[in-house]
Amino acid sequence: MTQTRPLSPTQFSAAVLEWFDRHGRTDLPWQANKSAYNTWISEIMLQQTQVATVIPYYQRFIERFPDVHALADADIDEVLHLWTGLGYYARARNLHKTARIVSRELGGNFPQSVAELEQLPGIGRSTAGAILSISTGKRAAILDGNVKRVLARFYAIEGWPGQPAVTRTLWELAERNTPQQRVGDYTQAMMDLGATLCTRSKPSCLLCPLQQECKALALGLTDSLPSPRPRKTLPVKQTQMLIIRDDDDRILLTQRPPSGIWGGLWSLPEVQDLRDAAHALGLDIDSATALEPLRHTFSHYHLDITPVMVQLKDPANGVMEGPPTLWYNSRQPQNIGLAAPVKRLLDQLARASHRGGTR
Repeated sequence: MTQTRPLSPTQFSAAVLEWFDRHGRTDLPWQANKSAYNTWISEIMLQQTQVATVIPYYQRFIERFPDVHALADADIDEVLHLWTGLGYYARARNLHKTARIVSRELGGNFPQSVAELEQLPGIGRSTAGAILSISTGKRAAILDGNVKRVLARFYAIEGWPGQPAVTRTLWELAERNTPQQRVGDYTQAMMDLGATLCTRSKPSCLLCPLQQECKALALGLTDSLPSPRPRKTLPVKQTQMLIIRDDDDRILLTQRPPSGIWGGLWSLPEVQDLRDAAHALGLDIDSATALEPLRHTFSHYHLDITPVMVQLKDPANGVMEGPPTLWYNSRQPQNIGLAAPVKRLLDQLARASHRGGTR
């Protein structure tokens, strides 16, 4: 392919917007009302999560919390319950914190600048740019994963985008190409372009409005750009999760600390060594049976979980020491936030119990 003169920023944005007018996504749920609140909720949910996955979560969330005041007044357990399954639960906790700041300190009005939006919990530079450009039309650049991929390929920027020098270069390009007009449409167009055409694998280059000037395509580098994150072997951690039932077939759950992995969520009691469980948790254990292990993978390690069915000598007096606890009834589930693998385990146990499986 013959390389032509590089596009100017005006030509770049015009090509992207022309493609958007013909092929962009305009029927997403959060596009019906492009308020700062709706845009903020959708952008936080879309971090690390695909649109198809987000849509039903967004619809349920907005139905329950139609505005920032409703979210601010909600209990964090209900927020986490509606977030269960989306992962990266710090996002939900930060949503709740930010809602309370906006509702109670800012009169329900979101800040009108990128710098001020960045001061709110969970809102970074790119998310702030998306909120501002989409909901107000003010000029603000974004640099989410989709946009990084488009820019890295178009300009043949080598190096992992997570490296500070590469990130700075991509931000400079993002700022340079963001137009003065139709900024909200351009923001959505760049996200759509990365999500639907300039995909991570097998990009649809022949349909791309930027193909004639794309350096990666000209150089045969679309498969290698953007450069992947340097690979490292994830460590493996082990834990045992105790399944403790009472006489009403309810299962004991404990609330995790507010920060850290699964912060604030409800989980099965965890121990590293069952031999220490009785002493560490204040439980009088009669017998224990290990079930089939399962693996849950985080971004930085694998967690191998061994569920253990525990029979207490006196379930009525088997109250755990330490963190808050509750007895969970799978037939009438409470609106609480559950760690994803715990929810899977509880669902499996409920199905087994319904079929008359072993308790």
